[in-house]
Amino acid sequence: MKLKRLSIGYRTLKTAVGVILAISLAQLLQLEFFVSAGILTILCIQPTKKRSIRAALSRFIASLIAIGYAFVFLEGIAYHPAVVGLMILLFIPVLVSLRLADGFVSSSVIVFHIYSAGNLTGSLFLNEILLMVVGFGTALLVNMYMPSIEKKLDDYRYQIEVLYAKILHEMAVYLKDGKSDWDGKELMETEELLGKAKALAYQDVENHVTRLENKYYRYFDMRQDQFEIIERILPKISTLPVLVKHAQLIADFLNDLADHVHAGNTAYHYLDKLEVVKKEFSLLPLPKSHKEFQSMAALYQVIEELDSYLEIKQSYRGFTNKKTAEE
Repeated sequence: MKLKRLSIGYRTLKTAVGVILAISLAQLLQLEFFVSAGILTILCIQPTKKRSIRAALSRFIASLIAIGYAFVFLEGIAYHPAVVGLMILLFIPVLVSLRLADGFVSSSVIVFHIYSAGNLTGSLFLNEILLMVVGFGTALLVNMYMPSIEKKLDDYRYQIEVLYAKILHEMAVYLKDGKSDWDGKELMETEELLGKAKALAYQDVENHVTRLENKYYRYFDMRQDQFEIIERILPKISTLPVLVKHAQLIADFLNDLADHVHAGNTAYHYLDKLEVVKKEFSLLPLPKSHKEFQSMAALYQVIEELDSYLEIKQSYRGFTNKKTAEE
């Protein structure tokens, strides 16, 4: 059996560094149970900055609640395993109702410290607070560094634009020739790529604490909406009863559009061109058969869908594309 290649990611490296710093600092401060500072750090190292902050905050609050429960149950009843079990039985539903369930493990660490000490004194309370500050604080500190993923996002953007251009060209080929040997694999590739790109863009949003949105996420979201329109257009084109002259107009427009797929926003230019196509469409001869009428009706629906496709792009503010010149 072939073993997977050993690799150490940023998160793994940051976790190791965080544990070293947390335990060292807790030991330097001569805290009881100083090793637990490393455990608290591990629990707060998250894939993004915002998630790390939320994790630290929820775990800190959950631990404070746990200390209150420990005081009521352990000090009020007895330091006994059955009492700890009863306390946990009542503690978990409270955390769930407060949406702090992720803080259960870290708060349990604090409770077991109190149980081990056998007495909740003021000095032990301060010790546990400092352990949380050191453990959670160290996790936040090491998680402030996140490698830039903009290059990967730019690559996804460029790949999606190439796929869109290919799809639009193939649609034009079918409208011109009435047939095509295209296997449509770009459709599946686009759907998969959009999913990956949006997930990565959302991660980038989560890595900027004060930023509420992300230009890449908006871009991929816009392309997702356009892709849904493309999926609606394709059946209309591929099931035309007969080819009519009107199809050539739309084919030429699609080829032009495909040659200028990019991240900037010049959709207004193509909306104007589409208006010209509509006028020329209306000037062509009326249908002579029912099949021609069906084809013309389907093509007019394609024009309406293309109008929506461009409206979506026009509502997007866009940003400078480094790899392509001009949609």
